[in-house]
Amino acid sequence: MTSFNRSTSRRLKKLTQIPSVWEGDRRPLSSSQTHNSDLEAKGECILWVDGSQGIVRGMDVVAAETGPEAIVRTLMRAMEHPHSPAKPARPQRIVVKDREIQFYLRGVLQDLDIAIDYVPELPLIDELFRGFTDILDSQVPDLPPQYAQALREKAFAIWQAAPWELLEEQQILSIEINKWDVGTLYASVMGMLGMEYGILLYRSEESLKRFRATVLTEDESQGHLEEAFLKQDCLFLTFESADDIDEDDDEDDDEEFGDLADLPLSEIEPTFGNIHPLEGLRSVLYDEEALVVLVALESLNRFIRDHRRQLSDDTFPTLSRRYRIPLPESSDEPTKSLPVTVCSMPQLAAELEEIGGFDVEDDDMESESTPMFQSLRDDLIPEDSFLSLGVVSWEMLEYLHQGAKYHKTGEITQAGDGLPVILIQTSRPKAKTVISNIEEAGGLKAICFNPGADPFDGKGYDLGLLQTENGELFLFGEFEDDDPIHVEARKKWNQRCKNTKGYCGLIIAKGLTGASRGNPQLRDMMALFEARFLSPNDLGIGTLQLMPQLQFE
Repeated sequence: MTSFNRSTSRRLKKLTQIPSVWEGDRRPLSSSQTHNSDLEAKGECILWVDGSQGIVRGMDVVAAETGPEAIVRTLMRAMEHPHSPAKPARPQRIVVKDREIQFYLRGVLQDLDIAIDYVPELPLIDELFRGFTDILDSQVPDLPPQYAQALREKAFAIWQAAPWELLEEQQILSIEINKWDVGTLYASVMGMLGMEYGILLYRSEESLKRFRATVLTEDESQGHLEEAFLKQDCLFLTFESADDIDEDDDEDDDEEFGDLADLPLSEIEPTFGNIHPLEGLRSVLYDEEALVVLVALESLNRFIRDHRRQLSDDTFPTLSRRYRIPLPESSDEPTKSLPVTVCSMPQLAAELEEIGGFDVEDDDMESESTPMFQSLRDDLIPEDSFLSLGVVSWEMLEYLHQGAKYHKTGEITQAGDGLPVILIQTSRPKAKTVISNIEEAGGLKAICFNPGADPFDGKGYDLGLLQTENGELFLFGEFEDDDPIHVEARKKWNQRCKNTKGYCGLIIAKGLTGASRGNPQLRDMMALFEARFLSPNDLGIGTLQLMPQLQFE
């Protein structure tokens, strides 16, 4: 039998011995009802209670297979570092209701002058465990047990259908159910930007519009965003990593697990819940809500399957399909199936885009003179990217032509020290998304720097812009125009562009969190887009006024 070191025994004997009787026990953390398997997996609870004062001095939860040493470790903490308001001390007497624990403690504690006795009942600990059991038994499961498996299956079917590859958040699908006090749900698909994946099922069109209008016009403080979030009226399904993998852990993780969509199905965990202005957020579905979500997900999955080709077009088409969705046999519904109609809502999508300022002249950045200027977007380059202005030697350029995705724009005069480039370094999955988005826009047409001004603080900025072949402008960087480092970098950039007769390039690289952060090697460079360099006069949009813009997840 393991015993204390002599020094440990001497230290414990120095503790004041109080005339108290302590109860000790070790019991499984289990409930008598529906949660047995989940709770038993959490292990066993060890409790040490001062029966004379009626306070818990020490408590631990350990794995069921942990040896008897654990009860002694908890007892030591109960003596030396007890829970407040107890003070360090050792008892005169300990009582337990397990003969094995009694004999074990007698052997270990024999030098501490503590009597170890057996009793058939431990009233204080029994009462505490009854309270624990009542709490555990009263807990509502996240999903109704009779629908849990079906809901998970529907969720995984949605994950594999990947509707976010086809639909943007503002491209809403209506799902007419007319059952369980639900008329029509309005489904918004999250995930096209690779940030968060899921389905929001709004109970009203008004709630959807109100939320989007609020977050795009209110103060961008965390408090305002949280308030707007909690005022939604919707059911939701979101997807997370089962192991909470952080994409920024190291470069290997960045390569393999940077985006949730790159994880295997076994690593994906669906989460269901409800948001309501008066209820707030809860990750629990009750019976009728579970049935609503089941029907909505099944009909949504069928609609995506039937109209995948039409939804993959550049335009959001007008589509409608009626389905008869079977209800689970475990439900108490008198009918075995439910008629459901799913429709696309291009008119609502256009309204939401207008709310977001995607297609109006008065956008987040307004121009003094905008004859050809529609909007400026900032959703192309990930926020946490590393950005730099630099140059690629002509020799390395030849290697890039061979080893990376290469988009040529013309015959470049090889003059000076190399091709001036904008380098964007991010994670591999995000880099792939950036490259794909540029390619879908027809490629990169031009890189330009344009003056900007903040009317609120009077500061001037040099705004880095990317123009794609479809005419869209994307912000890739905001630089204070009096920053000496940027001023010097711009001077070199302008001279190099002059040497190349107005040609430059954009390099998209991976390896943001690895050893090559800020200095990507050739193997990290995934794409090179050659482009023309435009001056502010060439661009012709005037000084842009910076306006507050909200971003939310």
